[in-house]
Amino acid sequence: MINFNAEKCTGCSVCLKVCPRHIIFLVNGKAQIKDNRDCLECGACMLNCGFDAIKVTKGTGCLYAIIKEDILKITPKGSGCGCGTGGSCC
Repeated sequence: MINFNAEKCTGCSVCLKVCPRHIIFLVNGKAQIKDNRDCLECGACMLNCGFDAIKVTKGTGCLYAIIKEDILKITPKGSGCGCGTGGSCC
């Protein structure tokens, strides 16, 4: 799960740039996520936020991507969490 602290967010947009799924957007100058189900919970946004405005709690993000790729086969292999492609979320 990903949570943004609007009081700490400066709108610098670093989190937008480092998100591998490009699901973070600025709304009224503050970072927000479009859909929590699309978050891989990789932590790239949190690790690169210099203002401690983002908290990522590991959950089912990567598992959800694996299910979509390997079990349901509804997304191309390697497009989910980066497993097998050098990603570090799994």
